[in-house]
Amino acid sequence: MRNQAIFVMSVAFAWYAAFGSARPANAQTSNNRDAAEAESAASQMVPAQARLSEQLDTKTLRPGEQFKATLSDKVMLKNGIELPKGTDLVGTVEKKTAPEGARSVLALRFTQADLKSGKTVPIEATIVNVAPQYDNLSVISTEAAPPLPWDGKAVQIDVEGVISGVDLHSRIAGADSGVFESARKSDIKLTAGTQMALAIGAEGANAGNGAL
Repeated sequence: MRNQAIFVMSVAFAWYAAFGSARPANAQTSNNRDAAEAESAASQMVPAQARLSEQLDTKTLRPGEQFKATLSDKVMLKNGIELPKGTDLVGTVEKKTAPEGARSVLALRFTQADLKSGKTVPIEATIVNVAPQYDNLSVISTEAAPPLPWDGKAVQIDVEGVISGVDLHSRIAGADSGVFESARKSDIKLTAGTQMALAIGAEGANAGNGAL
């Protein structure tokens, strides 16, 4: 019996060595590849600030609907294309199932920049933070100040309470520009004028479009 038990244990150990450790190694390889893709994409992106042109409310929005945000300042993309101040950034509302524990979710994806000249520039952008509408002449609270710009390095963004009761999740090289989630509210509302800090690049900067 003792020899049989030793044999069984030896077989089990050999199986684990051959197969049991393979999954973590594969997972680690996948994580390293995703991180490398995100860092590569980040190197092709620049910081930008924009304001939502209209209110976004999950009570009325449907997947596929377009929305716009206006650039607050001139942005020079890494490929040499200039996006002047006032350029419209156009995006779509993405279909997204609320994860476990969330009551509502709003997924957004920027796809193009519409220049006033009529030219359209395909873009990819990641939302790194948001803040309420801000007026330099009447600001009375630091909470209304523009969100801090992207630092050029962060690739995974997770901000709790980015607006009351709502968290933001985004990733450079992610499938969405940003996903807003709420465990407390049945709907999510971003008012017109909401400021967005972005990482933005020409189409192709987020090669791979991995899931968040």
